[in-house]
Amino acid sequence: MNIFVINSGSSSIKYQFIEMPSERVICSGMVERIGKEDARIIYKTGKKGEEQITSKVTKVANHAEGLQQVVSLLTAKDTGVINDPSEIHVVGHRVVHGGETFSQTTIITEEVKEKIKQLFALAPLHNPPNYTGIEVAEKLFSEAVQIAVFDTAFHQTIPPVAFRYAIPNKFYYEDGIRVYGFHGTSHKYVSNKAIDYLKIETSKITTIHLGNGCSMTAVQEGKSIDTSMGFGPMNGLIMGTRAGDIDQSVIFYLVNDLGYEVEKVKDLLNYKSGMTGLTGFNDMRDIHRQIENGDEQALLAFRMYAYRIRKYIGSYAAALNGLDAIVFTGGVGENDYRMRELCCSNIDYLGIKLDEEKNKTASGDIREINDVSSAVKILVIPTDEELEIAIQCYELLERG
Repeated sequence: MNIFVINSGSSSIKYQFIEMPSERVICSGMVERIGKEDARIIYKTGKKGEEQITSKVTKVANHAEGLQQVVSLLTAKDTGVINDPSEIHVVGHRVVHGGETFSQTTIITEEVKEKIKQLFALAPLHNPPNYTGIEVAEKLFSEAVQIAVFDTAFHQTIPPVAFRYAIPNKFYYEDGIRVYGFHGTSHKYVSNKAIDYLKIETSKITTIHLGNGCSMTAVQEGKSIDTSMGFGPMNGLIMGTRAGDIDQSVIFYLVNDLGYEVEKVKDLLNYKSGMTGLTGFNDMRDIHRQIENGDEQALLAFRMYAYRIRKYIGSYAAALNGLDAIVFTGGVGENDYRMRELCCSNIDYLGIKLDEEKNKTASGDIREINDVSSAVKILVIPTDEELEIAIQCYELLERG
């Protein structure tokens, strides 16, 4: 079964062409910095027995344009791995918000698409590009089965004591206002990898997904019991363009005293806050360059980002009543050793002790970067949301 997985983020598209059930990756890549003049398209194949990489920097106006360029590479004479799009049997889509409607992997119909559209307001950075990916894929892979895998599904095991908000009951029972959680596909994948690595049946793990969007999850015995994002993917950690946790009074003050319209506040907190609001940049590589150039605001933002993560590590150690491991994943979590070092500092009371040399140099699918004396394992595990999506798509169709 040939499965093409599309993972549309707020400013990127990751993709993989995976043969199932062998889990063989035929090609993979990403489109990053979508909407920028210097967007980059990366396309990797294993043709002729060795990895071949096509990379180009170009303007990519939106997600639809990015996907169209990827499909052109898939079928091109010199780079292609298929002759015709009909060779793709299934397209698996990451969809961020499933609300209370979707708690399982689902074959996409017109009704499903309409419900995904209805949830745009809850995930304005993600559900719209997710939906665009579906519409473009339906045209480009017209004979394939389109399947949605929802980020919220993994967090359905969170108990009411953690997913309910302290507002009148009717808002939950009638309107479904509760914690849903996001990045569930990533948290599920890396926590399962960590459990296999640790070989502890009663494992207590905190997974830390750091990219343009950021979230943390407390995972007990393989199940999500709490997570930093909530009703929508705006709260919790400081992110690329999102503010994360903020006092509700700030919103009232913006509207009532500073004259902001509600839509302007929504735009501010979604697109113009976080690291962008603090530094002018949402990419951590740019922020590091600013720090190296002596930018004090960039340094402060970097420290704020890590401070918020440390607070959640402590919070989830309490929720789990212990901690066996913390897992870093996502673009920043996997690649930024300086951020990992700062996140693991000044929390000695939990027995977390980083090995600075391992943190900089360790390699492999699972990197253990803690000191030998650390009571808590510190792991770096590359996420593979695309493989997890392919597995779920395959299992759904095999079940019939």
